[in-house]
Formats: sequence, C-alpha cells, structure tokens
Amino acid sequence: QVQLVESGGGLVQPGGSLRLSCVASGFTLGYYDIGWFRQAPGKEREGISCASTSDVSAYYEDSVKGRCTISRDKAKNMVYLQMNSLKPEDTAVYYCAASEEGRGCYLTLVHYWGQGTQVTVSS
Repeated sequence: QVQLVESGGGLVQPGGSLRLSCVASGFTLGYYDIGWFRQAPGKEREGISCASTSDVSAYYEDSVKGRCTISRDKAKNMVYLQMNSLKPEDTAVYYCAASEEGRGCYLTLVHYWGQGTQVTVSS
C-alpha cells in the first residue's frame, strides 16, 4: 500500500537538533518532488522545505532557512529533514509530502501525505 511514515519527532530543548525521517512504501520517492510541511495549533499548514526529483535545488521557508536541510536517500526510499538551532516557535506537527515530478511542493498539489510527527521545542 502507498504510505509515507514520519518519525524522529519528539521533545527537544531550544537550540537543540532533530532529524526527521520519512520512509515511503508502495511508490518510489525518486520519481517525486519531496517536501516538508508543518502545522502548529491554530495555524494553517505551511511548507517549509522542498526538493526536486533531481535534487538540483532546494527551497527553504524564511523561518527555517539556515537551520534546516532537506535530503533524501533514494536507495532507502527515505527523505530527511535535519533541523538545528530549534526554537519554541518551531513546535508543530511535521508532515512529509510527495508531489508528482515538476509540481514542486505546493499545498494543493501534494499527491501523498504522511501522518505527521510531533515536534515540541521547550525547556
């Protein structure tokens, strides 16, 4: 069956780091643009990072630019989000997403969604 499953979330202190992982099953991530989104309570879901199928470019939302790195391991059919210097405002549910090649990581064009993993940044 087609699935994206996130892991790696949890409680981390401000300034700490986490690496979120997302494994795909039932389809090959190498054929998709990949991205990470997050949604905090009371806020809309927002895209924070995106990479093309060729991985020639990567996009980072301004709030995480310089602190996050998106990557993928095609052999393992996985995508990662390394997050450093975490802030309390990074607290949210994080979702990985896959879009058909060339469509980027626009919210309305996401083809597959993960179930989300909670990230809480607190002392």
